[in-house]
Amino acid sequence: MAATQQYVYPDQDEIRIEAVLAALADPVRLDMVRQLAQSGTEISCSGFDVAVTKSTLTHHLRTLREAGVIMGRQQGTARYNSLRRKDLDELFPGLLQGVLAARR
Repeated sequence: MAATQQYVYPDQDEIRIEAVLAALADPVRLDMVRQLAQSGTEISCSGFDVAVTKSTLTHHLRTLREAGVIMGRQQGTARYNSLRRKDLDELFPGLLQGVLAARR
């Protein structure tokens, strides 16, 4: 497992389709992934527009990170998250594009 400070996420060859699909199946997590995809850059933990508590947001971020959908890094007191689009596109061509294009 690769680590950035306290963040742990799978290396590309450890990402499994079952974990990715399970992570994306939750509407809140899917919305977060859409926000990351639309931003095209990192989003801080407090920068997500979701109606959940801080602890629930932390849970969703951990689930996405452990599934290999996002990466996280710490900078000072801020935590930033980015979509692992390149890794996911290489492993599962068209999956992320299809999921992001799906009707809500």
